[in-house]
Amino acid sequence: MDLSEIVTRYDERLDTAAFADLDASPNGLQVGPESADVDRVAFAVDAVAATAEAAIEAGADLLVTHHGIVWGDIERVTGRNYGRIAPLLRNDVALYVSHLPLDSHPELGNAAGVADHLDLDGREPFGELGPETVGLRGTAPEAYSHADLRARLDALAQGDQSTQVLDFGPDEIELIGVVTGAGGDWLSEAEALGLDALVTGEGKGRLYHEAREAGVSVFLAGHYATETFGVRRLQTLADDWGLETTYVEHPTGL
Repeated sequence: MDLSEIVTRYDERLDTAAFADLDASPNGLQVGPESADVDRVAFAVDAVAATAEAAIEAGADLLVTHHGIVWGDIERVTGRNYGRIAPLLRNDVALYVSHLPLDSHPELGNAAGVADHLDLDGREPFGELGPETVGLRGTAPEAYSHADLRARLDALAQGDQSTQVLDFGPDEIELIGVVTGAGGDWLSEAEALGLDALVTGEGKGRLYHEAREAGVSVFLAGHYATETFGVRRLQTLADDWGLETTYVEHPTGL
């Protein structure tokens, strides 16, 4: 399949254009020609030297990631930037990135994956960012205790880390908001909506007191662990299109 066709399919499915003015990451094709033959695609959470090397070793023509190389402008392709970009160029491996569009998507997205894992019903958009949202909220079919919800989220990390819990909400947790990665900034929205808990990946130091004062529990299940769903679902799409695929697992423990 031609690279341009893959990019177009992903961009349309993920509504990439809607996030053009909202995301520090330039979503879509970050490295590569406009057109090239693609037979094998590698998928990973992060576009870094380790995942680029794994994609090359797997014989991939395209690497698809959630976190890309470019955040804003690149003034110089030296140092770490060179170390990440040069292997892709030397081996004719293109890079496609989907950051906020892949957090947001109600079916393919990271928040949707966590919501599926928690069996949340009655889902609605959550995590306002300008005219878009980057997460989901829903209701647990049966109330979770803090210990049960923590154990459920611990399974995402497959033993690489344990979920941190700020248990300032009610003992029974039913109404849950999910923003994967670093979603602590949406605690105020969770409070305003009367949610019992916010599930995200990591938080800043101020989140402790904010959660305590809001009376909302926060579950920090790991940035990496909460953001594997999206790229795996993009891999499933590529499988359906008849492409050979491989997934590069490189957990960070963070």
